[in-house]
Amino acid sequence: MPIEIRQFPCLSDNYGYLARDAETGAVAAVDTPDPAAINAALEKEGWRLTHILNTHWHPDHAGGNLALKEKWGCEIIGPRAEAAKIPGLDRMVGEGDIVSLGASKARVYDTPGHTLGHIVYHFEDDGAAFVGDAIFAIGCGRLFEGTPAQMWDSLSKIAAWPEDTRLYCAHEYTQANARFALTVDPHNRALAERAAAVDRLRAQGLPTVPTTVALERATNPFLRARDEKLQAVLGMTGADPVAVFAEVRKRKDRF
Repeated sequence: MPIEIRQFPCLSDNYGYLARDAETGAVAAVDTPDPAAINAALEKEGWRLTHILNTHWHPDHAGGNLALKEKWGCEIIGPRAEAAKIPGLDRMVGEGDIVSLGASKARVYDTPGHTLGHIVYHFEDDGAAFVGDAIFAIGCGRLFEGTPAQMWDSLSKIAAWPEDTRLYCAHEYTQANARFALTVDPHNRALAERAAAVDRLRAQGLPTVPTTVALERATNPFLRARDEKLQAVLGMTGADPVAVFAEVRKRKDRF
């Protein structure tokens, strides 16, 4: 039976996620941006929190850990490489580890770049992944701690998943990301069409997340560093994809 996923807005632009294993009733909060919003979502569904799955240490992702653990007695799982920074951590995980949520299983991938220990959780059988701040719809996380080479490798892992994999990103950044993407990939018709669709959704107050691997491969400039037209716009035809990615990220930081 597939996991049930509930998505709700938190803070100014975060999304909170609850994932429930239908067979056993086990429930995970993916990151803890806002304990009050998470508790409200649990109450609305009549669910009991059993796990927290942290992607990285930033306060808008792990800041609610202790309040939720005190209320629910849940197990907190998070990145081994950031164990000292994750409040209340019970289990450390990293590349290749399997996290069980009842009968549902997620494979952990190390995705450094945004932070050095960032991880993502891929529920392969469900075609769903919780990707934190590694990748966004038409974007990727800012490189606060890692290198362009690390982030390119991390994004390449995600891009290699099946095309219909749903990517549950942690922020609603898509409209601004699309505006930037069009400056470096202006000849991409799929991107132009998607940007217009994003504008329509946001005008109605609707989310643009989750996205899919297929959509990101087609329209996310941070995954398209090998594309010749994008390289030409940057004046980097034939350049190494890591260098192209680094240039795109640098331009986005200044945008």
